[in-house]
Order: sequence, then C-alpha cells, then structure tokens
Amino acid sequence: MTRRYVILLLGFAVFAAVFARLVEGRYPWPTPSKTPGAIPNVSDSTPASTGPIIYYRDPDGRPAYSFTPKKTSAGKDYLPVRASEDVSFGDKPPPVAAASGQRRVRFYRNPMGLPDTSPVPKKDSMGMDYIPVYEDESEDSSTVTISPGKLQKTGVRSEPVERQTLSVPVRATGRIEFDPRRISIVSLRFEGFIESVEKFVEGDYVRKGQVLMRIYGPNVSSAAAEYVAVLKTRRGEAIEAAGIESARLRLRNLGLDDNAIAEIARARSVPHHILWRAPQDGHIFERTALNGMRAAPGDALFRIVDHSVVWVLADIAERDISLVAPGQKVDVRPRAYPDRTFKGKVALIYPHLNIETRTGRVRIELANPDGLLRGDMYAEVEIAAGGNEKALTVPESAVIDTGKRQVAIVDKGDGRFEPREVKIGRRGEGFVEIKSGVNENERVVTAANFLIDAESNLKAALRALDQGEAGK
Repeated sequence: MTRRYVILLLGFAVFAAVFARLVEGRYPWPTPSKTPGAIPNVSDSTPASTGPIIYYRDPDGRPAYSFTPKKTSAGKDYLPVRASEDVSFGDKPPPVAAASGQRRVRFYRNPMGLPDTSPVPKKDSMGMDYIPVYEDESEDSSTVTISPGKLQKTGVRSEPVERQTLSVPVRATGRIEFDPRRISIVSLRFEGFIESVEKFVEGDYVRKGQVLMRIYGPNVSSAAAEYVAVLKTRRGEAIEAAGIESARLRLRNLGLDDNAIAEIARARSVPHHILWRAPQDGHIFERTALNGMRAAPGDALFRIVDHSVVWVLADIAERDISLVAPGQKVDVRPRAYPDRTFKGKVALIYPHLNIETRTGRVRIELANPDGLLRGDMYAEVEIAAGGNEKALTVPESAVIDTGKRQVAIVDKGDGRFEPREVKIGRRGEGFVEIKSGVNENERVVTAANFLIDAESNLKAALRALDQGEAGK
C-alpha cells in the first residue's frame, strides 16, 4: 500500500512539473499535423502566443487583472496573457540592429519616467516595455521624436503660426456725462427786467433762434436810441459809416444778436423790449427766469444742453493703460439698455491716476441721435485695444506658461517636436502675441503639448544622467 502511494505521489509531481513548464511556455502544446489536401482551419493563420506569462486577465472580458493565477466568483480560471499578446501604450522596442544603415539602441529607459535604465529590453512591474533610446538622438538634443502610434493615442494636434490683427478687449465701467462744449447758459450783460417768458420748462427741446423771453433794459434802450440817431443823421459817408459801426458795436457788446440789431435798424425806432433768443439747439436743462423778475448781469436764466453727442468717463485698471490709445473703437452697453450697444471712440486719456483706486480715466465720445443716453447713467465699456497692426500670434493653448518662462512646442513633421522658449505679449480672442521664439508659418502643438514637454524634460534629464555616468 505504501509503495503504491509513493508511486502515485511521484506521478502527480511529474504531472505538476510538466504542467507548470507548459504554462510558463517552455514546451509548446502539441498541435495536430496538417494533412495534404485538408481544408485549412481559420485558427491556423493566427500566430501562436509565445513568451512568458506576464499577467492573468478576466475570462469574461471585464477589466480585471492579476499577477498570479486566480479564479472568478463563478469558479472560472483567469486567462494567461503572454509577452506576445501584451498590448502596451508604448511601441515595442525593436531589437538592437547591428547591420549598417539601421539605428542602434544605446539603452532602454523606464516608460513611466523613473530614473531606471537597462542595456537590454525589459518590462516594468506593470508589464510595460522599456522605451529605447537611440544613438542618433544625441545628435539633436532639442528634438523629441514620437512614433505615429503614440501620436494617435495622445491626440496631438498642431496649428500654424499666423500674423493677424490681435484685438485685446479692455473692459471697465463708466458714467455718461454731458459734453461741456455743448452746454450754453443764457444770461444778461446788463441789468434788466424780464417782461415775459415763453412757455418753455426744464426738459423741453428748443431750436436755435427760438424766442425764450422778452427783456427790457435801460442800457439797451440808451444804446438803441444812439444807434437810431446815427442812422437818421446825414453826414459824410466816412463819418456816417464810422458812427453806425460804433453804435452797432455797443449793442453787440450788450449781448444783442444780429437779428435784434437789424430789427432796430429796420424800424428806425427804440424798441420797448428785446426778444431774447436761444443760442443753440438742445434741451432746457435748467430754467430760473420768471415773468417780471429783475435779472442782474451774469445770472443764469436758462441752461441749454445739446445731447446729440455725450461723454462716457470710464475708469480702467492701471495695468491696462498702456493698451489704450486715442481713436480706438469702443462698445458701450448702458445698464438701462442691456440689449443695445452704442459705438464710440476713445477721445482722451487723462494725464493723472486716481491714487485711491489706482485707475486711469478715459474719455469716450458717443453719438446720441435718439437721445436715449442720459446724464449720470452707468454703462459697461469694452475698448478694442491693440490697434490695427498685425502681430505674430498662436492659440493660447499652444503656450505652456510656468510663470518664469513660456514654452511652445514646434511641430517639425514626421513625429519630431522641438520645445522652444518664447516671449509673449498681448492676449485676446483666444490668441497670444509671440514676440520671439517661433517664426511665421511654423506649426505649434495646441493639444497634448504638456506630454511632449514632459517627454523633452525627461530626455534632457536622462541625457544629463548618461553624461554623468560616462564621466565617472
């Protein structure tokens, strides 16, 4: 009984050893021999799996893996995955070529960027192939070469460097005010009495030349009497012309317009009152004149404002002052009309800053033909800064900004990329101005450029490590 039991144990041990070697791939599984004339099986065209077992995968196709043999909850064995079946992210390292005309591998580096190299092909703990580093890569240390397969997987995209007009919008808030050059004050230059005022009140619109009020003034009557007397006196032509012009000038100095003086000359009599007319078109912003009141010289009886053009005073941040210049176009959106945009332009940049808010004031002239814009309204202002000059630009996503330096990845074609340090300028509309570093019509990477930059940094670190080991 004991002898039979020993024989059974030895047989089981031999079977287990053979099975283990078969699992490890040291012995091929027996395959049926092909007979001449037999119909070829579809499975005959599939290459046999070779190499050692790397890991085990779920038999039902679920994303579950194991480094050791394992069973599912249903009792199914995990399927072994051999080296030839493994699909890694990186390309398979080609064998070291000894023949002339082929690239020679210097060493293999860790695919995850760890400081680990190997003189022969190998895999890391996750089953990923080490990446080969070729001898000719040291000839162009600034270029990173990426295989087409990896480019497709990482989604690398590039766009050309173009020269175009770069608009940099500067946004601020502003307040609408009247243009003081379009405001007129109606006052007297003499002491007079207002006999009557026309039915104009604050807010009414008047035209230039419309009668506002009737004025009586002793000084005006005296000057008018002198003018009439000169007109009626017959003297020499030279003396008469000089006297008429002197009397007319005195009336004009009292504030009478040409129409009032012509009316006195036509009537050849001293008027009882003078018709005082509006000096310009506009709205009556203020009225203090009343029937029968006494008006002293300089009293503001009417204030007339022309609203056809208004100002917008906007306060912009100190850092944006250099971007703004007179003549630039401006979009103004009053808060009272959020769905409307009024077009204007920058007229003046004030020469001083607000020390408390650190802002600079900009004056914007704005047409107001419909009279919708009113004084003291708040508005959102957007200045199209940048001018009309074209600049070298790239998409914002093409620039890797680390704070201390800016890098752009230049696509040199055939999977070759070169990181370059660039100097940037203005930003706007999704583009950034490039002052130096790249040239027009070159292509820069706009997607997955961080991966290429990391690859370049890793390559530089490995090169420095390799040079350090060679110097020992």
